[in-house]
Amino acid sequence: MSNEEQRPDELTCTGADAQGVEIMTPREVPLGGQRAMPVRRTLPQRERSLVGAWCFLDHYGPDDVADSGGMSVAPHPHTGLQTVSWLFEGEIEHRDSAGHHAMVRPGEVNLMTAGRGISHSEVSTTATTTLHGAQLWVALPDEHRHTDPAFEHYAPPERAGDGWRGRVFLGSLLGETSPVATFSPLLGAELVLDPGVILPLEVDPTFEHGVLVDLGSVTVDGVTAKPSDLAYVPPGDGTIAVVAGDEGARVLVLGGTPFEEAIVMWWNFVGRSHEEVVAFRGEWQDQITRDGAVVADSSDVADGRFGVVRGDHLRPIPAPELPNARLKERR
Repeated sequence: MSNEEQRPDELTCTGADAQGVEIMTPREVPLGGQRAMPVRRTLPQRERSLVGAWCFLDHYGPDDVADSGGMSVAPHPHTGLQTVSWLFEGEIEHRDSAGHHAMVRPGEVNLMTAGRGISHSEVSTTATTTLHGAQLWVALPDEHRHTDPAFEHYAPPERAGDGWRGRVFLGSLLGETSPVATFSPLLGAELVLDPGVILPLEVDPTFEHGVLVDLGSVTVDGVTAKPSDLAYVPPGDGTIAVVAGDEGARVLVLGGTPFEEAIVMWWNFVGRSHEEVVAFRGEWQDQITRDGAVVADSSDVADGRFGVVRGDHLRPIPAPELPNARLKERR
């Protein structure tokens, strides 16, 4: 998924000290598409840009595709990150410049490693009537951020207990471990809770965690979170108490060891300096422009760092203008 803002914030991705559970509320952002499908963005925020290595979280739907126009995100670039796609309803077609062509379906994770550079497109299929899901990014550690582009698909089995069901798509939880490879310790899982269910989650105490509420409401260690809220839990305790509200709940549980590196994140790029991000932007623009204009068809994109998305004929997304000020890296 691309950041479709024409004036994307300059985001200094660092952590913030926390003594207990914080509730992070989203802001609404228009995503590309026939009628600019709205998404609710919880990460990054100025107060907290990272939960472990998770650095970006969009939550969208349920949207009637007949009204919203669905998702139509044309080819766009990424560097220095992994994208994690998770759907609750609908179907999205993924194509990337490393040659991967796959469907994103409910209960199945698609993880794309951008590494040194990739481009991809995401378009909801004609069979989709309702679109509902989350798109997340993971920042790659410096030693791995120039790795080759890659892609993994995994359909985790459902685990169930007294009043709950869950699927673990990254890391380990509920006695289940995902085989999907990551470059830093991570957790990603979906939980569905019946009304009033109390579920103590045994977690890694060195992780920080985020609980994203999709449906219903929950209390997380006694603090209430509503739909699209992200409850942040700092490291230090090996158990997180999740309690469903009267209507039950569906949540995503995310986690990872605190990310110790400062990173410059602008538009779809994760880098380490102003100069690096400026160079990434310039390389993308060079690939997609001819005689000063953006090519009309992705098949006309020139080869380069970000490759060419074969089989896609949408007009590639041009990069926004850089801000007038220097992009900052702060720790």
